[in-house]
Amino acid sequence: MPNSLELLIRSGNPLISIETLDEQRALKVIRDIALKLKKPIFEWSTTGGLCKLEHGSLKSPTVPGGKPEQSLTFIRQNTDEDLFIFKDLGAYCRDNVVNRMLRDLMDTCHEKKSTIILIDAFPLPDEIKRFTIRYELGWPTTDELSDVIKQTYNKIKRESDSEIKARLTRREMEQLVLTMRGLSCSEVERVISSAILQDNDLNANDLPHIIEAKRTLLGSTGCLESIAVDVKSDEVGGLNKLRDWLKLRRGGFTQKAQDYGIEPPRGVLMLGVPGSGKSLCAKMVASDWNMPLLRLDPGMLYQKFIGESESQLRQALSQAESMAPVILWIDEIEKAFASASGSSADGGLSKRMFGTLLAWMQDHRHPIFIIATANDISALPPELMRKGRFDEVFFVDLPTSSAREQILKIHLERRKRDSDQFDLRSLAALAEDFTGAELEQAVMSGLFAAFSENAEIEDRHIASEIQKTRPLAVLMQERIAQLRLWAQNRCVSAD
Repeated sequence: MPNSLELLIRSGNPLISIETLDEQRALKVIRDIALKLKKPIFEWSTTGGLCKLEHGSLKSPTVPGGKPEQSLTFIRQNTDEDLFIFKDLGAYCRDNVVNRMLRDLMDTCHEKKSTIILIDAFPLPDEIKRFTIRYELGWPTTDELSDVIKQTYNKIKRESDSEIKARLTRREMEQLVLTMRGLSCSEVERVISSAILQDNDLNANDLPHIIEAKRTLLGSTGCLESIAVDVKSDEVGGLNKLRDWLKLRRGGFTQKAQDYGIEPPRGVLMLGVPGSGKSLCAKMVASDWNMPLLRLDPGMLYQKFIGESESQLRQALSQAESMAPVILWIDEIEKAFASASGSSADGGLSKRMFGTLLAWMQDHRHPIFIIATANDISALPPELMRKGRFDEVFFVDLPTSSAREQILKIHLERRKRDSDQFDLRSLAALAEDFTGAELEQAVMSGLFAAFSENAEIEDRHIASEIQKTRPLAVLMQERIAQLRLWAQNRCVSAD
């Protein structure tokens, strides 16, 4: 099937718009089509005027000066089956004269089989948008990204005085290419250059740095927040069944898995006691799978004007797609959509937004793994939990005795203490019904107590803090018992 932009040109569309930050890639696509169709091509910019492209380079300006009116007049008088590219003309389209000239040119270009293509980094003003046919350039394909990575490496190798090495297996290269999705070709070149020049080497150890560079480069907008991943798999205690399940699906986004006939994993829904480590799991998965982590804040979805809330959600999902492959973490999902399960006083807004989310979860084909966490899943509509939306629903219960030992050990070693010097078994037994968050606070409070005595932390400091604490499982005993009962035959245990 012909390139859709080529089809738009051949079909005689006089005015086509491309909204993209990747201007160089857009120019390359248009130039390749012009070469194939044997059409003369001109390029205009406010700094260079209107120049003809010959043999891959721009000649002296055919119409000098940056005022678009002169170049548009030239096109009206001289056009004949040509392609005209205008860079950042959108800002001038609010001017009545430029707007009128462009609209008059549409008939001329249609008769002469010429096409004007507007390339803009920002949306066109409404004054001209409705007269254009929009072409979505899309993000670079995996083949394009792979070529950019190879070309960048070869360029640095040619120009560097030092020895430049690349040690990537085929699987690591696939992972690197997947990680680059959502970036323009020029952004990929900069990120890869930085990774290579850091130690004159491109290898698997660069992946975490590349993910962090991508996170910083893209940043976040609206209700999506890019989260730094600072948790390793061995820094999470317990949750063995969940770990095993995730380990099986770790390679699900690779090309090898797709060739084998496996569809990428869609995500998990995690119900659990507050403080049991559900949020920590999202960071653990992102770290283990070498994928960026985005958190959707449900509280920021709802806006006061009609239609804004739905727009916020669609914008957030679109941003997640542009950054894929990515882990999308929807924290405390019941806060956003609980009222969708029954009658509410919001005029059906929750139900509409919930429907938008469900449709997207079912239909999207981007490499996005969703981790949704909830403290009260019984308030959510049943449609959310059926297979196809999430791969599995896990219940994260209070940690077992052995898990509590692991958690205490992790937090002591994180604070540069030798865990072998502590009676972890006794401390774990004393901390029955404690969550992971409460165990961490017991260690922290023990450190403060020891510090105030000007002494090294001992078992007695931690034991004292454990005895002073009334865990959530005691304070909210009835509610947690009800939660456990509800999850007993409905969820898979995470541990």
